[in-house]
Amino acid sequence: MLMQVPKQNPEFALVETSPPLAARLRYRRGDKMSTTYDLVEQMHYLYVNVVKARDLPVMDVSGSLDPYVEVKLGNYKGVTKHLEKNQNPVWKQIFAFSKERLQSNLLEVTVKDKDFVKDDFVGRVVIDLTEVPLRVPPDSPLAPQWYRLENKKGEKHKGEVMLAVWMGTQADESFPEAWHSDAHNVSHTNLANTRSKVYFSPKLYYLRVQVIEAQDLVPSDKGRSPEAVVRVQLGSQMRYTRPSPVKGINPIWNDELMFVAAEPFEDFIVVTVEDRVGPNNVEILGREIVSVRSIPSRHETSKPPDARWYNLHRPSAVGEEETEKKKEKFSSKIHLRMCLEAGYHVLDESTHFSSDLQPSSKHLRKQCIGILELGILSAKNLLPMKGKDGRTTDAYCVAKYGNKWIRTRTLLDTLFPRWNEQYTWEVYDPCTVITIGVFDNNHINGSSDSRDQRIGKVRIRLSTLETDRVYTHYYPLLVLTPGGLRKHGELHLALRFTCTARINMVAQYGRPLLPKMHYVQPIPVRHIDWLRHQAMQIVAARLVRAEPPLRHEAVEYMLDVDYHMWSLRRSKANFHRIMSLLSGVTAVCRWLHDICTWRNPITTCLVHVLFLILVCYPELILPTIFLYLFVIGIWNYRFRPRHPPHMDARLSQAENAHPDELDEEFDGFPTRKPADIVRMRYDRLRSVAGRVQTVVGDLATQGERAQAILSWRDSRATAIFIIFSLIWAVFIYVTPFQVVAVLVGLYMLRHPRFRSKMPSVPVNFFKRLPSKSDMML
Repeated sequence: MLMQVPKQNPEFALVETSPPLAARLRYRRGDKMSTTYDLVEQMHYLYVNVVKARDLPVMDVSGSLDPYVEVKLGNYKGVTKHLEKNQNPVWKQIFAFSKERLQSNLLEVTVKDKDFVKDDFVGRVVIDLTEVPLRVPPDSPLAPQWYRLENKKGEKHKGEVMLAVWMGTQADESFPEAWHSDAHNVSHTNLANTRSKVYFSPKLYYLRVQVIEAQDLVPSDKGRSPEAVVRVQLGSQMRYTRPSPVKGINPIWNDELMFVAAEPFEDFIVVTVEDRVGPNNVEILGREIVSVRSIPSRHETSKPPDARWYNLHRPSAVGEEETEKKKEKFSSKIHLRMCLEAGYHVLDESTHFSSDLQPSSKHLRKQCIGILELGILSAKNLLPMKGKDGRTTDAYCVAKYGNKWIRTRTLLDTLFPRWNEQYTWEVYDPCTVITIGVFDNNHINGSSDSRDQRIGKVRIRLSTLETDRVYTHYYPLLVLTPGGLRKHGELHLALRFTCTARINMVAQYGRPLLPKMHYVQPIPVRHIDWLRHQAMQIVAARLVRAEPPLRHEAVEYMLDVDYHMWSLRRSKANFHRIMSLLSGVTAVCRWLHDICTWRNPITTCLVHVLFLILVCYPELILPTIFLYLFVIGIWNYRFRPRHPPHMDARLSQAENAHPDELDEEFDGFPTRKPADIVRMRYDRLRSVAGRVQTVVGDLATQGERAQAILSWRDSRATAIFIIFSLIWAVFIYVTPFQVVAVLVGLYMLRHPRFRSKMPSVPVNFFKRLPSKSDMML
């Protein structure tokens, strides 16, 4: 019963690690208490907070001073912004120098005057690092102090600078906003693109618009009946109703359209009634603009709001003032029912690996059942993504769970980045997935047109994790490219799922996956994929507007925007998954065949004994089945997975994918390939579809034969069957059930000496029944 999974390439396998984490040590001791930043290795930094200066001396002949501060430690140098004509500047900038890279015991803080030819020296402060205090949160921030500036000879002179210098870790609240020593060549304007941030997706709602009817439409051509359709637009989303079956000036549609709306509701719903005069000729009969904020919301299965009549205005009159609109004595009208559905969960990712299943309404959400903690430790053996530019890789990580996105800081020009950043999420459902992606930052030099390159992605399902256990592994970063499967490196993660409400977590397994409204009033299938795509676009557009922006390409990669697109490789993978499932059924059938053919006489005799016992004591059948399932589960416990799941190259059919299949998978939609390539792929698709068509036809044939048994399509076959059924009914009624069961069982388990290689009578009878395949054109 234990299906052996074929081993994949060791290069693509998971590697368990044992880093010196505080959480691992406590878990081994049985201490389940967690503390801040216990899933990452502590990294010590020297923090320098340059606050402000006062009474700086004037250096230019003009009497002005454009001061800035240069913080130097060995070969590392950080520079603040220069402030024009200011003798009392305020900078409030923090610099962080990694302790591992400290190349000097002296910290030099120099104030300079920005000049065209050569910057003038104003004064400096030299601090001995042996006297720098150590600060560990939750200690209060270190109070800055005034330091008197010295000249180049070490003599005190005019001017003071306010500084705070301390040793801390990445748990320091100044860490995310600090200027790091590895970013010494990044300008101040692009420095924000390298910092770590936390983002939140906008709260999404489904907007339901039911277009019922319109009255008193006024077409320009009074002699013809208008073929009216309604176009409803919300932002960039546009949907059309079906043409009205009732032609004329009072059309009826009764059509329902769905949209995705996001808080804050700043958009407007534009409802336009159009008359399709010709193939490329559309006349606008009226338009109405409604603010989304004025739309009532509906929670769960409450009664939908009443429909309303809206006045339709001429396109030229839409922007007129309200007083002018009131002067109109007559206008066309449209009957609409609109509401914001707060009881649904707006799907912005595939349901197969969704990270959030909560409804839009905060009042309908369930209580938190646990905490998910993720430590992004490091990566190794990354490929140089900027080899052409003479650089290696500027890597950063993005993690998404629920509506919370995180982005680590960008570590510049390294193939072995060490982030050691820890993040936390609340968990409401254990059957969800967290996604972690690694990207190469292409925006550190101000290039706005370039795209961040994908390095790899990892998905981890929370239900496969043991509670309170710390998982530390190297995950392979696999990326499928048009040239084939490539490994771009390995990502080192630490993961812990802590359950805070164990009873609620167990109860979740008996509850529906999605909110109640998805089952009471399901969304039409024709809307689901389109709505998911619109939700993805809204989330991506909102996160791009943040500072620093979470790039559109990164959001699309994390949400798998193109997951539903056709891929021959993915189709093969799904076919092999089905065959793997059916192999279990095949193994059971093969075992039964071996029993019936007496392949192993001892086993067959034992099955005979078990069969006779169950026939004599039928009340033992169900207890035996459930006891058997229990024993199998206990036996398989020894073989349970020890590691969290990860991207499986063999399961995905990615290792040996044909180059042309990958080229087709990465082709855009619509295609941009030459006609001969498209023709070849179309012929290949027809060949595959022909095989699928044959299999579907065979399944339909077997089902139609079963239906034909009592349908009198073959009158002789039906007569034979019903007479045989009558004889069996009388025989079973007269004979005790145990006797019939024993006779049937012994016949099925008879020795091969009493078997024939020819098909049995029931099989021959079934294959002779008619199907509808001979009625197909």
